[in-house]
Amino acid sequence: MGMATGGGRGSYLADINVTPFVDVMLVLLIIFMVTAPMMTQGLEVDLPQTKTVTTLPKDSENLVLTIKRDGSIYLDDYNLKLEELQGHVSRLVTEQKKLLFLRADKDVPYGMVVQVMGLLKAGGVDKLGMVAEPEKEDTKPKAKK
Repeated sequence: MGMATGGGRGSYLADINVTPFVDVMLVLLIIFMVTAPMMTQGLEVDLPQTKTVTTLPKDSENLVLTIKRDGSIYLDDYNLKLEELQGHVSRLVTEQKKLLFLRADKDVPYGMVVQVMGLLKAGGVDKLGMVAEPEKEDTKPKAKK
């Protein structure tokens, strides 16, 4: 049997072979599924530790406000100045009904965190989540007395 060429003499089959296309699309899908989690890096912040911590939700209805050790402020990945914070928060959080979580480095002065929280309250934020890391247990055995 040879290659089918359609109905008559000299005419070709008009069907498209989609098998190579599907193979390439499946390979690309696998590549994106493997590399996508690596692309969400975030900002480096040394968070305080506490005993009770719940997992931060990963949906698009949340925004994370980060205060780094040097005092720089980020709303998700966008760098903001302290003066711009209230306007952005009222536009993004209050009007769009998103939840806001605050991540502050443990070395940020307490006064800076309180100042930011005051601006958030003035911007219309009623509920604010605080982000922390779970407390690490000491691996050293305790000495007996």
